[in-house]
Amino acid sequence: MTASTSTPEQLRINSLEQEVHYLKEQLAWFQRQVFGQKSEKVIEQSSQLYLDGLGELSQETSEEKQKIAGHARTKQRKGQDKISFPEDLPVESQVIDLPETEKICTVTNQALVKIGEEITRKIVYKPGSYYLKKIVRLKYALPQGEGIRTAPLPETLLNRCQADESLLADIIVKKFADHLPLCRQSEILARQGIGISRQIMSEWVMRCGKALKPLFDEMTKHVLQSGNVFADETPIDMLAPGNGKTEQGYMWVLVGGQASNPPYRVYNFRNGREHSHAADLLKGYTGVLHSDKYGAYEALANKKQFVWCPCWAHIRRKFIEAESGDPPLRKEVLELIKDLFLLEEVAWSHLPEERLLIRQEKQVPIIDRLIELIKGRLIQGDVLPKSKFKEALGYFCSLIPHLKNYTQHPFARLDNNVAERAVRPLAIGRKNWLFVGSEIGGEAAATLLSLVQSCRALNINPWEYLVDVMRRMMSHPANKLFELLPDQWAKEKNII
Repeated sequence: MTASTSTPEQLRINSLEQEVHYLKEQLAWFQRQVFGQKSEKVIEQSSQLYLDGLGELSQETSEEKQKIAGHARTKQRKGQDKISFPEDLPVESQVIDLPETEKICTVTNQALVKIGEEITRKIVYKPGSYYLKKIVRLKYALPQGEGIRTAPLPETLLNRCQADESLLADIIVKKFADHLPLCRQSEILARQGIGISRQIMSEWVMRCGKALKPLFDEMTKHVLQSGNVFADETPIDMLAPGNGKTEQGYMWVLVGGQASNPPYRVYNFRNGREHSHAADLLKGYTGVLHSDKYGAYEALANKKQFVWCPCWAHIRRKFIEAESGDPPLRKEVLELIKDLFLLEEVAWSHLPEERLLIRQEKQVPIIDRLIELIKGRLIQGDVLPKSKFKEALGYFCSLIPHLKNYTQHPFARLDNNVAERAVRPLAIGRKNWLFVGSEIGGEAAATLLSLVQSCRALNINPWEYLVDVMRRMMSHPANKLFELLPDQWAKEKNII
């Protein structure tokens, strides 16, 4: 029966069947989120992997690449599970000897002879230590009663603050790297006899964020000058003034820097997710931008402000979730996307010029094949309008003008996982400290998060970095602030 001859009752039945199908699909998705495996690994093996001309890969190498290429990873131990400790760690010896009665042989009645020792080592924890630094400045009276002369206090990040930079850095790192809210830190200190209220700590954190803002601005400038930026955003609650309730704000993150693995994570707090915020953060930027398909980025890309590289991991996820649409097509699409990720890992093991060649010769044909398959399926019809399969097809087709952009720029990437990983600490942190106290507090948190998380991305101890930078900040030349950014600081210290 055709649509033109369908009765109103038949049309109603068809509509209800589509709705039931859609709801079953939604229910299956929710069940997987709660009870099922969330891995996006595609188990089936590709036949050729499009690697002709790149050299043969052993079976072992191929398997390793598949694990790296956005799928499940097997933990490689190789000794990293060993416990290590510094060579100068203090040692306290406990000697356990035999009782004197057991030092005599019961057969010969002769004394036993000591031939060596059996040594077992255990790491013992002692509570962290704190001490008062007593600064004594001698006072001298001028002759004729003209006054008193005293040496000035050493420069400090926060004037009239009873906390040394080392304590300030410890509080910041525990909050923005270890996700410890200030109330818990106050309780921890109280157990060691040190009384510092959460309110005082909060004031210190706000002042540190404001004092370090020039470093944040310098980092932002270098991210936007890098020409290769990854963007994402995530909700974060803000305490509403007056009523004690919270309202939703957003923390936007830009990842960039002059390196194949961008070193800087710049967080920006905004009181919403409007398109105007994205336009403000990316004002003047004309390089390559990686992101998901949020409309703010897509609108700027359509205005040709920058080269937009949409995330292929998001495309893959749409087809992973579309289980009941067209299983053969879905399987082929996922296999082709898996090949793209595998080839991308191979491409990144080559020089930039060779990387572009691999992408143009090997990956572009795969993308063309995907476009042909998915467009053809939409033209064929018979797709339920309300289904995850139709959503996946539409999502892909809307991105077709931008899908190959990453193949034309050597430092562009196939996905936006760098920014996704930068957002992850916020997802953990907000479950602990719950909200920011105000818009000013959100801006201070963004500054400190940017410095701490950039250090973590570079494998720098953020506490050591902050202590040194906060002590040098006030006397450092303003036109050389770049020297205090985490990667430059690490080079100065010969850490990287």
